[in-house]
Amino acid sequence: MRLDQMYQEVILDHYKHPHHRGLRDPYGAEVHHVNPTCGDEITLRVAVSADGERVEDVSYDGQGCSISQAATSVLADQVIGQTVGDALKSVTAFNEMISSRGEVEGDEDLIGDGVAFAGVSKYPARVKCALLGWMAFKDALAQAVDGQHEEKQDREKEGAR
Repeated sequence: MRLDQMYQEVILDHYKHPHHRGLRDPYGAEVHHVNPTCGDEITLRVAVSADGERVEDVSYDGQGCSISQAATSVLADQVIGQTVGDALKSVTAFNEMISSRGEVEGDEDLIGDGVAFAGVSKYPARVKCALLGWMAFKDALAQAVDGQHEEKQDREKEGAR
């Protein structure tokens, strides 16, 4: 089987059988992102550990093309359980690959099944589709980590009284 065909099957499988779909509680932040070019949209929730160091959960709901929805499924598989730093490295690596116009094939160790989207980078109109969930995650993660740090400061202030 050709590699391109295998990648297409990975994308279709994630689209038809999405992982982590359905908004779950508890969560530290929720964001809603829309791709105005095509109408794809995603609502994504992130839960981080109490110390703000680890991604504990990612859940989402949305509608759109197979690329946007499958890419979000792949994202959730990849980052759940990672440290915040490693999750951000994954986002950066995916972004570099998908924005490379086919020049960067992607590092499977960093982005897992995200390498299946390497071919998408050759179609500039579809790049935003693939990035939708990944950029929503980056936004939600920043909010969740900030929220955890604020809660920690509030607890420390309470303890000092």
